[in-house]
Amino acid sequence: MPERSSRATASASQTAVYTGTFDPITLGHMDVIRRAAALFPKLIVGVGSNPEKSSLFTAAERVALVEACTVGLAGVSVRSFDGLTVRFVRDSGAGVIIRGVRSVADMDYELTMARTNRAIDPSAETLFLPAGESVAHISATLVRQIAREATRAELARFVPEAVIKALEAKRRASK
Repeated sequence: MPERSSRATASASQTAVYTGTFDPITLGHMDVIRRAAALFPKLIVGVGSNPEKSSLFTAAERVALVEACTVGLAGVSVRSFDGLTVRFVRDSGAGVIIRGVRSVADMDYELTMARTNRAIDPSAETLFLPAGESVAHISATLVRQIAREATRAELARFVPEAVIKALEAKRRASK
């Protein structure tokens, strides 16, 4: 792995990447995005595809939802990607991987991934942001489980308005 120049390293340290499948984006994701955007002048939200997961929303729909939810957040951009997160980070010119953690179980998994990413690209640092107390219980899996039956008011406790509309459209389309 070639070393980055000092100019590239300085630029990379100013750019962070927060990746996930965001199926769908939740208030917990938004908490991490807002906090990371406050720490870095440039934050790239990478919407990944995981062939091992069956997604509720297509990759294009997920990108559109993340874009809708992050409108107005300075320095935040959204891109889709396939493959390894660490390669996406490098290809994006970033040097920091943001990971949100909700629990000890999340931390154990994320620490293993951070070590793996560092073994692949030692120049990529991982920054863990603990979930805010009010959103620590939220997961996209939970949202997908309740989406068919939950009311609009119930969904609003877990996801942004744009996602509620998209979930309602999916519900109508499945009837």
